[in-house]
Amino acid sequence: MITSVLSFPDRGKWGNNRWRGNCSGWVYHHLFTEVRRPKLFVDPCVGGGTSVEVAKELQIPAVGLDLHSGFNLLKDSLLDAVGQPADMVVSHFPYHDMIVYSGDVWGQPHPDDLSRCVSVEDFIEKSHLALVNQREATAPGGLYGTIIGDLRRQGAYYSFQSEFIARMPGNELKAVLIKAQHNVQSDQKNYGRMGMPKIMHEYVLLWEKPARVQVSLLSTLAQMANQANNRLQSTWRVVVKEALIALGGEADLSELYARVEGSAASKVSRNDNWKAKVRQVLTTNPEVFAQTQSGHWKIAA
Repeated sequence: MITSVLSFPDRGKWGNNRWRGNCSGWVYHHLFTEVRRPKLFVDPCVGGGTSVEVAKELQIPAVGLDLHSGFNLLKDSLLDAVGQPADMVVSHFPYHDMIVYSGDVWGQPHPDDLSRCVSVEDFIEKSHLALVNQREATAPGGLYGTIIGDLRRQGAYYSFQSEFIARMPGNELKAVLIKAQHNVQSDQKNYGRMGMPKIMHEYVLLWEKPARVQVSLLSTLAQMANQANNRLQSTWRVVVKEALIALGGEADLSELYARVEGSAASKVSRNDNWKAKVRQVLTTNPEVFAQTQSGHWKIAA
């Protein structure tokens, strides 16, 4: 039975075993033999070559590209580089700067190296762009995806997989596989009184491109932007409603502003017009909020 949990203690014979962050070849073997056998497989972040070697052993035509060999997933068209759409396009991004590749594992530092992003937000935005590039190189009905882990840094936990899922077309998500990590460098570290569980898992995220694609890339990007905007609007509704609940179910705008500023400081700090956003949320969601008099609002019955 195919399950959503994978565990492969042995990385296998494939690829360069000295390449840091190498994924077990058995993961790709599982994708090709248990999930779907592609007619053409593409890995735009091939690293030490593991995925392509597994594919070729199974007599699956495969193309492996990477920044270290001259292909830039953030600037070059993957479809143009391959020359034809592929049935499966799966990447294995760096997990932000957990392992720095250009200038360390290979060559000189490169500004488009995902392991050299200036911040977590920069990494997420560039990874989104890379996934859109992968989607464009996928044949209708084909699978595209990535292997990604989470990151704990200075007391904060960053769930990259949830960020990726939120940004890509929601109706195309096909599967989320949980992969146990083995023989990682963090096993050698003593975290003392960290208090939180050590991260020992990764995700294999798979989306399926619609069998009949009748919209342009621009339309797809607009759809993703609309999806992101809806998510943002939903978040602000929750913030404002929580503030009203904390104030007893109704309040003047001045009281509401003070509560929102205190309870959602991070969102407020990123939006110079946050008070206008609060008013917009109140006036455009009559099923959630009701105005009792000028400048006074309550949760709608």
